[in-house]
Amino acid sequence: MSDNILVSFEPASGMEMWRGPHSDVDAAVSAARRAWAAWAGRPLTERIAVLRGFANEVRRQTEPLAELIAREAGKPLWEARAEIDAVVNKVDISVQAYAERTGKKKFDAGLNASAAVRHKPHGVMAVLGPYNFPAHLPNGHIVPALLAGNAVVFKPSEKTPAVGEALIACFHRAGVPEDVVQLVIGGPEEGKALVAHPGIDGVLFTGSFNAGLAINRRLAANPGKIVALEMGGNNPIVVIDTPKLADAATLIVQSAFTTAGQRCTAARRLIVQNSIFDDLMEHLLPLTRKLMVGDPLGEPQPFMGPVIDNDSADRLVESFLMLMTAGGRPLLHMRRSVPDLPFLTPGIIDVTDVPDRPDIELFGPILQVVRVPDLDAGIAEANNTRFGLSASLIGGTPDDYGRFWANIRAGIINWNGPTNGASSSAPFGGIGLSGNHRPAAYYAADYCAYPVTSTERDQPRANIGVGLRP
Repeated sequence: MSDNILVSFEPASGMEMWRGPHSDVDAAVSAARRAWAAWAGRPLTERIAVLRGFANEVRRQTEPLAELIAREAGKPLWEARAEIDAVVNKVDISVQAYAERTGKKKFDAGLNASAAVRHKPHGVMAVLGPYNFPAHLPNGHIVPALLAGNAVVFKPSEKTPAVGEALIACFHRAGVPEDVVQLVIGGPEEGKALVAHPGIDGVLFTGSFNAGLAINRRLAANPGKIVALEMGGNNPIVVIDTPKLADAATLIVQSAFTTAGQRCTAARRLIVQNSIFDDLMEHLLPLTRKLMVGDPLGEPQPFMGPVIDNDSADRLVESFLMLMTAGGRPLLHMRRSVPDLPFLTPGIIDVTDVPDRPDIELFGPILQVVRVPDLDAGIAEANNTRFGLSASLIGGTPDDYGRFWANIRAGIINWNGPTNGASSSAPFGGIGLSGNHRPAAYYAADYCAYPVTSTERDQPRANIGVGLRP
């Protein structure tokens, strides 16, 4: 196999799914630089019309695109269809957000002048996408960037290039010029080349903390490039007194194990009040055992498919064993359900007595349980992390939630709801190691265009009132 050929594999079968040559980053960026000014010069109404055509194209391709996502990313077909719906809905949400967040303003500036605030695109934006939502998450950067008048060079995850290719084809069929939105195929080297390229005006990234940190370091001395980072979390779900323990267990399962735990907002830590621990486990453990893990295209549909590949599965199993070795008490063992394929059953482990619990994002179906005496201890434990993306409180009173909301360090805080499933009509981002204070979703408009302030008169008018010799 040539070193210049990228191959993706279907997680559920291990079979080769897609192959193609690595892209020429210089050529892609050069073409985008030549093309972006003409795209930016088109009226906003035209760009909106083209992007709505893209939404219609994706809608027409719902079933083949959903099957492609299910096969290449390993998520069940029901979930892949929901991802396609999110791609379609992103266009109208972005149009509304652009008008609200970057709309034109005019006001009086005195002396027959007016002042104006308008927004300009940055130029050529690099979008680096993840594998867990290979269409929706990069699309959440691409659509707002194109709407604002930028050109986009998109590098999908090396694990999901086929989905990336299909997404860009939809843009082209809808009428976005081929040089205005381009696909770059490759791995980490192509990603690094895009980030460092002098022809790139901004980097929009969703992925792991380590990769985001490397981008941040690489561009720390280059403030001229806009950088938006979304890097995941070690998210807590805190459960205190509630009569609805069956519902609480369902919310925990949805938070921890949807997408096989491969969501940046997935609950990694269950922090539970001691007094309800045993009763909660009587609901949570049987429910988790019932979860079907299977072929993403199988019938009946499973709750979970495989994780992305065998290397990831191996690391997750090793992490579970490491927590056991450090003193964790397994409540539900994680197992490889299919030999040589990355199917994992959910694992739940009580780590209350583990000293120096690792503050890392275990990106898969592992839920760590920490028992606490009360809500205040739960809040302290929830904040015992360098991350700060998502947090949820289950149970308690409005006053309890008010205290939780006021004290939790996170960009998404929920009450009696899961940690995941955030709306695209709201900002999406975190603090600490979860991001760099540039939230995406509804606020993506903020990093796709920059404000320009102008003072304007029809005719020049000026005088110098002091300091002139007679």
